[in-house]
Amino acid sequence: MLCALCGSGLIVVSCGQKGPPLPPIIRTPAPPVVTANRRGSSIDLALTVPNANTDGSRPANLTRIDIYAINGPVSNLSDEDIIKRGTKVASVPVKAPKDENETVEQNEPAEDAEPTVGEGLDQGASSTVAETITESLLESQPSRTSRRGGRAAETQAPLGPAALAQLRTYVGVGIDRNGRTGRFSKRVSVPLQFPPPPPGHIEITYDEKKIVITWKPTDLGDSADNVLPSRPFGPLQPPLAYNLYDATTGQLLNDKPIAEYGYEDTRMNWGTNRCYLVRSVITVAKLPIESDASGPTCEMLVDRFAPAAPKGLNAVATEGAINLIWEPNTEPDLAGYYVLRGIGDEPLQRITPEPVTDASFFDNVRSGLRFTYAVEAVDKAGNVSKPSNRVEETAR
Repeated sequence: MLCALCGSGLIVVSCGQKGPPLPPIIRTPAPPVVTANRRGSSIDLALTVPNANTDGSRPANLTRIDIYAINGPVSNLSDEDIIKRGTKVASVPVKAPKDENETVEQNEPAEDAEPTVGEGLDQGASSTVAETITESLLESQPSRTSRRGGRAAETQAPLGPAALAQLRTYVGVGIDRNGRTGRFSKRVSVPLQFPPPPPGHIEITYDEKKIVITWKPTDLGDSADNVLPSRPFGPLQPPLAYNLYDATTGQLLNDKPIAEYGYEDTRMNWGTNRCYLVRSVITVAKLPIESDASGPTCEMLVDRFAPAAPKGLNAVATEGAINLIWEPNTEPDLAGYYVLRGIGDEPLQRITPEPVTDASFFDNVRSGLRFTYAVEAVDKAGNVSKPSNRVEETAR
């Protein structure tokens, strides 16, 4: 320490000491979102990439997402155990930050963040991965072998406790440039029980308000009419239901599995080609198993439906004219009305080449002649209704 006398004051100057270097900040990516659906002989995985780190900073510090799977009970396994004992089923590249330390905080605008670089999915984007159920994957699945015509055929084992316990569990995790793992996703499980057969042929009908989709029920084999009366032995087969999808978007249309063989879709939009597919579904260990799809079956929605005939047509004669008025139609695609007129007993002729939009019409006519009127409604597709009631009036 150095001391110096300056005027009447004492100045003390001390030497600063360097502390130990601070460790670098390691940005840990937030967990990805992984969901799984069992469909026929495949397991469909949906993946959403995180776009932030666990501390809220952006972009997320990762270059890929790895997805692992393992069969059997996992309640006593850690995520690291699943990685060690399981199988890596997918490694999905993700666009990464150029510098993991160049981030914006949670409360800062996202546009201030440096753009990510490289190949792969954008951060925040979604993708899908499908895993096919192979014989090796099902090696612990209970089954029995029967011989038909000299050939061995694998048949479905009875649905017992062993089959119910056969689950395949998935977990996803982000990996940074240095191979460090981020937070693990929530685990998702699917049953490995055999799926139900797909439903039968799909039929589509529609009217102005709804599309009706029907399908033939799933064929589960021999009809009850062809077997002897019996008492069930052991666990019963889960009840069968159906899921209906928009085949164009992949959207599931029903809120819960449908027990019936039909569904009404109210998404009416003329000129749209609606396509549907149906899957049978059973629930095992509270988890759904879907069949392969029946369909897609498509139908172009064409408006061939005429409006209702106008009602309440009235005519009032005035000097040199006849006023017509009627109740307005309520169709949402209404274009207007055609006015029909006949002189005396002559046939009615359309006197408005273009539809009139108001539910009234002022007709200038010769006095002393008797006229007959009717009105037709027309929609935007050009469909014309039946004529309204007829009215007669003589101009003054």
